[in-house]
Amino acid sequence: MAFGSSKLAPGAVLLLGGRSEIGLEVADRLAPGRVVILAARRSDDLAKETQRLLDRGATEVHCVEFDADEVAGHEAVLSAITAGYGPIGIAILAFGILGNQDKAEQDAAHAVAVVHTDFVAQLSALTTLTNLLRAQGDGQIVVFSSIAGVRVRRANYVYGSAKAGLDGFANGLADALVGSGVHLLLVRPGFVIGKMTEGMSPAPFPVTPDQVGDAVVHGLQRRSRSVWVPKVLQPLSYAMRLTPRAVWRRMPR
Repeated sequence: MAFGSSKLAPGAVLLLGGRSEIGLEVADRLAPGRVVILAARRSDDLAKETQRLLDRGATEVHCVEFDADEVAGHEAVLSAITAGYGPIGIAILAFGILGNQDKAEQDAAHAVAVVHTDFVAQLSALTTLTNLLRAQGDGQIVVFSSIAGVRVRRANYVYGSAKAGLDGFANGLADALVGSGVHLLLVRPGFVIGKMTEGMSPAPFPVTPDQVGDAVVHGLQRRSRSVWVPKVLQPLSYAMRLTPRAVWRRMPR
């Protein structure tokens, strides 16, 4: 699918979570004519992803060591990226874990690890990125929330609570960015069929990473506040909020 670029911020594309299926789908669509930076752990093992983006038309692809959970290092890594590769046009935060709900209910350390990666580390990266982009005067940021965070379910309340926190933080941050020249797009996908959900029974209205990639880039072009993938989840979310608690607690993942 061809995408225009009239409302896309100029500059490099930064993918935090350089192996993410969804993140790479977004980067594929933004790559033509741009520098792309893949930030991930084991950054010396991103040859396949690098070639993929070069094949999509990226002018250069650079790989940077980035451990999302090491929040103390976020500022140094992101500042080095802008110093080395120029202004960031579009930053995609695509790192995260599902975790294991059953384990998290028994193992506090595992529950903390899920929330740390999916909320605390995101908050840290977002704060650092927005400071850099505010200084530039422009740029776009993609944040992945989830339908799981709209109303947290008993079946996956650890992951859902992290996404609920991220959703609230990103909404507040988007308000704070009004007038700064920086645009934040909040993406709320439903069940995404891919490596992260392999072996799980799909929830209603499942989508694929390429469908999410299309929706994200269209949202960036329109400078949308948020996008739901698929769109039917938005009206469904209102019904979710009205479902009686006795029914809601029995809802599956």
